[in-house]
Amino acid sequence: MKKELSQTMIKKFQDDLDKQPAAEVVRNAVMNQGINAVSEDPTVKTTLNRAFSIDLPTGKVAAQEKSGRCWLFATLNTLRHEFANKYHVKDFEFSQNYLSFWDRVEKANSFFEMIIDSADLPADDRRVNALLKMPDDDGGQWANAAALVQKYGLVPKYAMPETQPSNHTSEFTQVLGKRLRKDAMILRQLHQDGATHDELENKKEELMTTIYRMCVYAFGKPAEKFDFEYYDDDKNYHKDLGLTPIEFRDKYMTRVLDDYVVLMNAPDRPFNQMYALPDEDNVRGGKHVEFLNIDLATFKKALIDQLKAGESTWFGCDVLQQMNREEGFLDSHLYNYDQLFNTDLSFTKADRVHYYEAVCSHAMTFTGVDLIDDEPVRWKVENSWGEKVGDKGYFVMNDAWFDDYVYEVVINKKYLSDELKEALKTEPVRLELWDALA
Repeated sequence: MKKELSQTMIKKFQDDLDKQPAAEVVRNAVMNQGINAVSEDPTVKTTLNRAFSIDLPTGKVAAQEKSGRCWLFATLNTLRHEFANKYHVKDFEFSQNYLSFWDRVEKANSFFEMIIDSADLPADDRRVNALLKMPDDDGGQWANAAALVQKYGLVPKYAMPETQPSNHTSEFTQVLGKRLRKDAMILRQLHQDGATHDELENKKEELMTTIYRMCVYAFGKPAEKFDFEYYDDDKNYHKDLGLTPIEFRDKYMTRVLDDYVVLMNAPDRPFNQMYALPDEDNVRGGKHVEFLNIDLATFKKALIDQLKAGESTWFGCDVLQQMNREEGFLDSHLYNYDQLFNTDLSFTKADRVHYYEAVCSHAMTFTGVDLIDDEPVRWKVENSWGEKVGDKGYFVMNDAWFDDYVYEVVINKKYLSDELKEALKTEPVRLELWDALA
């Protein structure tokens, strides 16, 4: 029999509170100022100097506004940095909205396929439930962005600029989710009524016409052909007329996306092992969402080698942990919650992942690192939250924060050892939609 919370127990709680040093002072401070303001360690700022021994030339940060497209912005940041360096156009941007359009269309198609595949399962099955909870949002993985670029190409930002719904995605996500759940109900009912697989696929294609129309209304019709005209940093005028997105990508994109892999540092599971999230392979027929899990030291070395070679790098992290958004600080000891509440809140990185204290909530771009005796001290981070946060949009991360909260980096395979290249060939372990690193 479960024991209820008694008045005697509550009295013990109050007695313990009365014994806490300066309990009333702490309570008043927290209630008036907030937890972060009271627990912030001001001395941390003295260690977060914005000087880096490796500092790649970039430019103005992009702004994802009120959307969850960080994964896409970070991917396009790495591509635009290379474009800017090669063609001397410092603040060039590819159209994020162009790929956002195709992302939502592809996700709808993938959702329908998974609904058809799981049609024999009850609606409250954990897998079906996970699909229906979030049928088509604006989050994603690096491999999703790479697959979109490989399938649909690229366009400059002016060829398909942002819209109100692309910058503020919550309304569209809500309406699209409603439509997709309705469609899932239709497909599942057809299956229960004995429809063949071909009949379900034909119905899916019919349903997709509505999804496409909704995406056009929200994001605009995707660019099919455009004139590429620009001034370089020396004020020289250039033009290249009548390009398709595929032609533009093939002509102006330097990076070979298939040369890159996602490395993961999740010490709660075996190293030198491949992992996969097949339910997040949103572009059917495109790149798979896969990770090679490796130890932290090797993880860092590959990243540093890539930065030394002049390549900015996509990474995934738990950005909401120990972050000062306004000043752009990421430090593991920025807020002393343990001291404030007089309790132990520490986790190992492995425990953090295993007990869902960790979440890979955000993607950004490494553009620099400060090394002392070839060991990292702090990292320079290009965010996609606009210029009003941090140092004109750039954040500084200390190395302890990296150790604790960075989980993924995208690295060219040439920076991996022969042993790790062999590990890339291992059969991936499937991760489910509800995995902490999904």
